Amino acid sequence: MTPGELLRSAFRGITANKLRSALTLLGVTIGVAAVILLLAVGNGSSSQIRNLITQLGTNTLTVRASGGFGFGGGTASTSSDSTKKLTLDVADRLAEAHLGHVKAVVPQVDTSLTVSSTTASETSTSLVGTIPDYFTVTTNRIGSGASFTDADVTNAAKTAVIGSTLASELFPTGSALGQSIDVDGTPFTGGGVLQTVASTGLQDANAVVIAPITRVQRSYTGFGPISSMTVEATSSDAVAAAQGETEIMLDQLLAYDPSASTTASTTSGGTGVVAGTGGRRLGAGAGTGTGTGAGAASTQAPYTITDQTQLLQTAAASAQSFTVLLGAVAAISLLVGGIGVTNVMLVTVTERTREIGIRKALGATRGAILGQFLVEAATLTLLGGLLGTVVALVGAQFPINGTQPEVLGFSIPLALGVSVAIGVFFGVYPAARAAGMRPIQALRAI
Repeated sequence: MTPGELLRSAFRGITANKLRSALTLLGVTIGVAAVILLLAVGNGSSSQIRNLITQLGTNTLTVRASGGFGFGGGTASTSSDSTKKLTLDVADRLAEAHLGHVKAVVPQVDTSLTVSSTTASETSTSLVGTIPDYFTVTTNRIGSGASFTDADVTNAAKTAVIGSTLASELFPTGSALGQSIDVDGTPFTGGGVLQTVASTGLQDANAVVIAPITRVQRSYTGFGPISSMTVEATSSDAVAAAQGETEIMLDQLLAYDPSASTTASTTSGGTGVVAGTGGRRLGAGAGTGTGTGAGAASTQAPYTITDQTQLLQTAAASAQSFTVLLGAVAAISLLVGGIGVTNVMLVTVTERTREIGIRKALGATRGAILGQFLVEAATLTLLGGLLGTVVALVGAQFPINGTQPEVLGFSIPLALGVSVAIGVFFGVYPAARAAGMRPIQALRAI
């Protein structure tokens, strides 16, 4: 048979039972649409995360405490460890050092509290204590009103800037500017509202209260270690130099010597006498002993510095794993659609047994019969793949769970190719069964 005749025969077979063919097409359509759309969701989520990290600036560094020296404290191994903490004083002295490649140093403390107005209340709201430079170094920008000032930080003023989501929830009928909000029992005046930013994860980035760091420390966290510091370099090209200068300065401020790997300690034993009796046998023993020993204790750096490149690499690896996982889940539905094709083709072969016998009696070769049913299965899955692609492209125009899908260029030909391959793979057994029939047996099977 010529290719044209094979195609015509395939379409006749597909349209012979329209409902059954339509249900099979639906299974393949759902599988292909799921593969393309879920890969698009994973890609869109990855792009969203990359954009958020990029918006933080390619010229910023994040300094956090490490080990037991961080925010919230820890167990100190020596008395000198009490100085190895990131505090507001350390941040101020780092900024006052006027390092050559450092433009700004922004300290930050974080906690979660209940925030309320006269009409509404929100629990577990993120409270950030910082300085005015926070609004120029980070992605949080003032949308309306104004931020607090350096004088507010000095005076520990009870003023705050709130996120757009929180503003609409606490004051649904009016502006939050100049209104009073209660933060875990302490009244604050809303001086500004942040611009709306994209959120990732479970926490809404727009449900936040930002206040002078001195006020947050005085009322909530205490004047101990801070959560982190954001160091802004003078330019993107100066990030490495800024990191080196910051490390050297922090080592001095925290009295940390990177070259010291171990510290020695000496312990002394005492003298003692041991006497005892046992059972029916009387005995006594005495012994004395003294000893000294040296122990080694690791000197862990009291801070870690992360730049946006590291965050981007981590985010890219996580997003890739997430996308692969979504694709694997979607592939299961495509596999189920392929099994449906096998079922339909087996039924088709059974129903057309007499036709197969007549064709073989008239001289149709085994290859012609095999090709006829393989083309029919491949055509069925190709049509399902095309419909699934259309459905996925339409679905990708709408956000899914807050994420705008971004269709991967290779996913469309991949899904179509896989759908046709599945049609051929799952159609081989029914087609081989049809081609292997003996004419006389096929003619009798009615």
